[in-house]
Amino acid sequence: MNNSIHNETKVLLIDDDPVSNFIVTRKLEKLGLVNIYAVENGAQAIEYLKNNEPDLIFLDINMPIMDGHEFMIEYKERNLPSDINIFVLSSSDRSCDRKKFMDFTNVLGYIEKPLEIESIEKALNTLKMHI
Repeated sequence: MNNSIHNETKVLLIDDDPVSNFIVTRKLEKLGLVNIYAVENGAQAIEYLKNNEPDLIFLDINMPIMDGHEFMIEYKERNLPSDINIFVLSSSDRSCDRKKFMDFTNVLGYIEKPLEIESIEKALNTLKMHI
């Protein structure tokens, strides 16, 4: 993926762990991404999406207030832009967690945490194919 796409790509991180958000933000910056915003739950993400439209969302499953699945239901009910590409993040490898997200067409993949540079690059390459 070339740097011009990186510089233009807007990323939203949704994860309740501020340390994880900090680390993932640094990894994204290392790959050339500069438009990164992080929130700590799905409710904050819904508020952010009222006025912003990222190209890519990294969505944690297990969070307080509004978890990843609840976020996706709310996202769909509010008819938020369906062209925002989403990667679901989890430390769980349970197939039942993955199945919850299969009905959402803008979910491009499922990534096990911790989010590593290789996983981010793979997600960015997948994103490039959907742009």
